[in-house]
Amino acid sequence: MEAKVFMDGSLYPSRMTSVRPRSKSAVKKSTTVISKVDLAARRDELWLLELTSTPTAAGHEERVMAWIDGWLAPRRSKLDIQRDDAGNFLIRRKDRSRSARPILITAHLDHPAFVVLVPPSIKGPAASRRNLTMEFRGGVNDPYFVGARIEVIDYSGSRFPATIITLDAKQQPYKRVVARLDQTPTSNSIAVGDIARWLLPAPRIVTRTVGAPMPNGEQTEVRVIETNACDDLAAVAAACAAFDRLMKNKAAANVGLLFTVAEEVGFIGAIHAAKTKFIPRDSRLICLENSRSFPHDSPIGAGPILRVGDRMSVFSPTLTNELSFLFTAHRKKRVGFQWQRKLMAGGGCEATAFAAYGFESTCLCLALGNYHNMSDIDGVLGGKRPAKIECEFVSIDDYHGLIEMLIVGTTGLAAIDAAHAKRRTPAISVHLPVMEMLYRRSSSVLGG
Repeated sequence: MEAKVFMDGSLYPSRMTSVRPRSKSAVKKSTTVISKVDLAARRDELWLLELTSTPTAAGHEERVMAWIDGWLAPRRSKLDIQRDDAGNFLIRRKDRSRSARPILITAHLDHPAFVVLVPPSIKGPAASRRNLTMEFRGGVNDPYFVGARIEVIDYSGSRFPATIITLDAKQQPYKRVVARLDQTPTSNSIAVGDIARWLLPAPRIVTRTVGAPMPNGEQTEVRVIETNACDDLAAVAAACAAFDRLMKNKAAANVGLLFTVAEEVGFIGAIHAAKTKFIPRDSRLICLENSRSFPHDSPIGAGPILRVGDRMSVFSPTLTNELSFLFTAHRKKRVGFQWQRKLMAGGGCEATAFAAYGFESTCLCLALGNYHNMSDIDGVLGGKRPAKIECEFVSIDDYHGLIEMLIVGTTGLAAIDAAHAKRRTPAISVHLPVMEMLYRRSSSVLGG
C-alpha cells in the first residue's frame, strides 16, 4: 500500500483498504483522515508545480525568493529568518536549543538559464531591434543551443518568445548566445539583467514510460511531473513540505532550512555561506538535489536516493551512514517505503562544497529525467539523435518519498543526538556494534 506523509509528520495510507466500518462515527473518522491526507498531498504537489515553473537563474533568483517570502509569511512569528548579502536564506525555529547541533535541509534556488547582456536596440534596422545578446549560466552541452526556442522574461513578467541564432561556446566565464525575438518589441522593456529560459509546454503531471526495457520488453510506467526546472526547485518544494510538518514536532526544533543561490555556476552561494560563517560551524547539512538518472542504476520511480557522493567526492561517512541506518529501519516498519543508495556521479553537489570547508554534509536526491532540460544526452553525444530541449521530469511518488525521508532522517538524527547528550557519551558509528559482533565471532582465526 502506497503511503503519504500527513501534515503533522505521521504516516497514513493514501489508498484505504475496503474494510467495512463498525459504526457511523468510524465512517466519519475514516473520511476525515482520507481528506486530510489528500489535502496534504495535493498541497505538496501544488507547491511542486508552482516552484518548478518559476523563472530563475544564477544571481537572479528573486522570483523564487518571493515565493519563499509568501510561504514564510504565516509562519514568520515562530521562526528566525536571516538572509545574507548574497541572498542565501537561513530559516530556524525560535524554540530551538542553542546547545544542540543544527540540522539544516539545504536546496538551491537557481536553474540553468540565460541573462540579458545587450537588450534589443530601440533604433536602427528592424533586424537589430529584434536581436539580443545573453550569457548562459549553467551547464548545457553545445548542440542544444542554436535553433532552440526560448522566452525572454522582463521585470514585469511579460514574455517574449525568441530563437537562438548563434552560440559562442568559448566565451568566459559563460557561453554567449544571440537570440532573435519573434516580433519587434513595441517598447524597451527588455533590459540588462532580465532572464530567459527554454520555451517549454506548460507543466503537467502525467503517466510516463521510464527506464530501460525489462527482459520481456516491457517498461515501467510512472506518474511524473514534466516541468521547466525540477533541478533544484522540486527540492525546494520538498524541503518546505517537510519543514512544515517538522514545525509541529518539538523533538525537531533544531532542524532548519538553508536555501542557497548560484549553485549552477559553481556552488557560489554555498561557498559564500561557508566562508562568511553565515551558518553555525557545527551544522550538519542534508543537501537536496535532482540528479541525472541512469536507467540501469538509478531509475526514476524506484524511490528517492541517499546519495553517497558525486563526480568530485564522497560525502561525510558518519552522517551518510546514520541516515542509511534510519532509512533501513524505517523500511522494515513501513510497508511500501522505497529508497535507493547511489553514488550519482553525473554531476556535482553542494555537499562537496560544504565538506571542503569542514562541514559534515551529505545528500538526498530525486532521480531526474532530461537533466538540465537535455533529452537523450548519450544519444546526442554519440551522434545518434538530434539535440532537443525538453521538460525535466521526476516521479511524483519519489517526491512524496523525499518528504518522508526528510522527516524520518531529521527526527532520527535529532533522537540520536538527544540520546548521546543524555548519556554524555560521544557519538559512535552506527556500524560499530556490527563490527564488534563480527570480531567476537571470528577473531579466533587470527594467528592461524
